[in-house]
Amino acid sequence: MLLVSYAFLSFFALLAVVYYLIPGRYQWLLLLGASLLFYLSGGWKTIVFILVTIFTTWLLALKLGKLHKGTKAYIKEHGLGREEKKAYRAARKKVAWRFLLLGLWIDVGILAVLKYTNFAVDNINGFLHFMGSGESLSPVDWLLPLGISYYTFQSVGYLIDVYRGKYEPEKDLGRFALFVSFFPQLIQGPISRFDEMKEQFKASHAFDSRQVAFGLQRMLWGYFKKLIVADRLVHAVAAVSQDTDTYRGIFVLVGMLCYTVQIYADFSGGIDIVIGIAQVFGICLPENFHRPYFSKTVGEYWRRWHMSLMTWLREYIFYPASVCGPVTKLTRWNKKYLGEAIGRRTPVYAASLLVWAVTGIWHGATWGFVIWGMINCFVLLAASELAPWQRRFHEKHPKIKDQTFFKIFQIGRTLLLLSMIQTLEYYKTVPRMFGMLGSILTEWSLAPFFNGGLLTLGLDGWDWLLAALGTILMLMVSLIQRKGSVRARIAAQPWAVRFLLWSGLFVTVLIFGAYGQGFDASQFIYNQF
Repeated sequence: MLLVSYAFLSFFALLAVVYYLIPGRYQWLLLLGASLLFYLSGGWKTIVFILVTIFTTWLLALKLGKLHKGTKAYIKEHGLGREEKKAYRAARKKVAWRFLLLGLWIDVGILAVLKYTNFAVDNINGFLHFMGSGESLSPVDWLLPLGISYYTFQSVGYLIDVYRGKYEPEKDLGRFALFVSFFPQLIQGPISRFDEMKEQFKASHAFDSRQVAFGLQRMLWGYFKKLIVADRLVHAVAAVSQDTDTYRGIFVLVGMLCYTVQIYADFSGGIDIVIGIAQVFGICLPENFHRPYFSKTVGEYWRRWHMSLMTWLREYIFYPASVCGPVTKLTRWNKKYLGEAIGRRTPVYAASLLVWAVTGIWHGATWGFVIWGMINCFVLLAASELAPWQRRFHEKHPKIKDQTFFKIFQIGRTLLLLSMIQTLEYYKTVPRMFGMLGSILTEWSLAPFFNGGLLTLGLDGWDWLLAALGTILMLMVSLIQRKGSVRARIAAQPWAVRFLLWSGLFVTVLIFGAYGQGFDASQFIYNQF
């Protein structure tokens, strides 16, 4: 059941009506039933995997909670001394670590087997071919459960938080199941934290016309991004990326810029829809974007793009990896034999490489995505190494960094660099990517803008105009957002103005949206994760 379909809109409308008609104490049960029904609509065979993740994570978290309580009670009851406390806590921590490890093996193991088995098979077959063997393994034909990367990361984060003693485990299996399976975020995220969501799922939510209106408005804005902009530009990107013999030179630049706009309109549009749906039910999901294309550096961009994933990777992979035993030993060795400077950098470099390897493989089970992650890692580490020189430059020329032209230069430079890196996502290999990017310089010609060449990319003049106007409107809204909520500013306007703005946007989406057959538009790019 896609977010852009008649079936989903009917499902959502009926659910919203019933949600506010029933007593508040039963609302969470309705959302849980609706979430499981939504999941079943994607294929009943895969529901067993999310149920296993829910039950095992819940059960192991309860065990970890009991261990924490038991440790505190034992220490208090027996009046242990300082060293005795330390020894007892260390022993209990080893037991807790085993339960955590079991949970990670189950949760991540299911994800790894279902999503990456064919990736492993391809690599094994490649090795066998290299060794001259005539043998090969056959790929598996397993269904990939809906939203498995999202609910797995969410469950793993919860289990680690309980292990760390950040909060007590949820005793109610049903409420924990709702946290993991809440249907709006299954497809696109964001990756939520249990301590941010538990009270919202427990509370009853009275009908609030303002919040419901704001939720519907945000959904409408998400559909605008998706149907007016993203689903138009997808045809141009597909044409440029699939026919590399024909579409070279200026076409590569056009495809690159189209993909940059498309992926933002698609992903942020999907998140707008998801957050809007939750807001209709009185639930606040974490934001996932903060105007990322206004970033002045690549590091800033990744702090503002897919923020819930980046936060998750930082808290549950980067920090633990940077202080783990092997990295600590390597840091000491490097300081002793290679110098203080290299040793000081070791934890950051090691943890960054791991984070970006995980980020790459999370986005796609191919070496191309792993390399994409490593390129981003290289750019970020290179920027950190160049930071002292940049600082000294600005100390000598303090007025430059406050100049508008310099800020625009920084934003343009960052956006261009990221757009170039993103082409690897559809050109697949590094040699092909650099070959096509190089053709921009070697085969430069503006003729396609005048001889109708752009009209061969699957978009006619009307489509290009609508995509351009939609992109300009997204830019204008982003600029206005810097001064506060756009919806709140519109809500402060007279009734007639509000009606014209929102009805105009609705009619625009309804008439000019790039619909597929039966109102079944292209899947969101991040559905695959």
